[in-house]
Amino acid sequence: MKRIGIPIILFVATVFTTMFAGALQQGINVLKEPLRILEGYPFSVSIITILLGHEMGHYVASKIHKTKATLPYFIPAPSIIGTFGAFIKMKSPILTRKALLDIGVSGPIIGFILSIIASIIGLRMSEVISLEKHKDIFILGDSILFSLLVKITVGSVPEGKDVLLHPIAFAGWIGLFVTSMNLLPIGQLDGGHVAYAIFGRKHFYIARILLIFIAILGVFLWHGWIVWAALLLLLGVDHPPIIFWEKLNKLRKAIGITSFIIFFITFTPTPFKF
Repeated sequence: MKRIGIPIILFVATVFTTMFAGALQQGINVLKEPLRILEGYPFSVSIITILLGHEMGHYVASKIHKTKATLPYFIPAPSIIGTFGAFIKMKSPILTRKALLDIGVSGPIIGFILSIIASIIGLRMSEVISLEKHKDIFILGDSILFSLLVKITVGSVPEGKDVLLHPIAFAGWIGLFVTSMNLLPIGQLDGGHVAYAIFGRKHFYIARILLIFIAILGVFLWHGWIVWAALLLLLGVDHPPIIFWEKLNKLRKAIGITSFIIFFITFTPTPFKF
């Protein structure tokens, strides 16, 4: 019971906190009108679906490769999105190169697809507003992909205006942002797994170059990158070796390279600004 009890409790708690966050995003004072928390369901359903899809991708890949892993643990949080994400814990080492690549890439690709779907649906329900009339608002930065999705669904946004994201679109934006952060080829992040599986010992240099790059962005663009770089340094930049280093077929290599392309088009140098 403990094996599934804690994940279920955390999941239910995260449903509540993300609904709370979704209601706040719509200007609802949940403390005064507690029943209106239910109006936060569009954001809650969207962000939880994206996170669950990501983690279940890892979980299923782990099962296929007979690697023991826990069910997803959601992390509820009193934040603007109501969660600090989700994770699964590996209870046995990843032994083969194929397993490392499959487990590493499965979560981000599923999360990426779900995030695109949420972004398109949400952008169709978003509105273009004048920045002159909405001063002191939080502005989200755009990745290459999100900018393209805005042009496709909303059209060209005139100078002095911006898109006020519907909660579903905001969940899609968060999903793409989380995907890019997970695909950083550093340590034991998903991108670290993929980079080590494809490049082996060259991961040592790739990880350090990217860590320096993130730190530089933190100095000049968004200070949050400094915090992220420090956290990655604390958790470890290197990837542990694997036992069986078998040859990867062309399909697996192509999927691995595709994950790096996903990282490039979803990366947002300045995620938040006023």
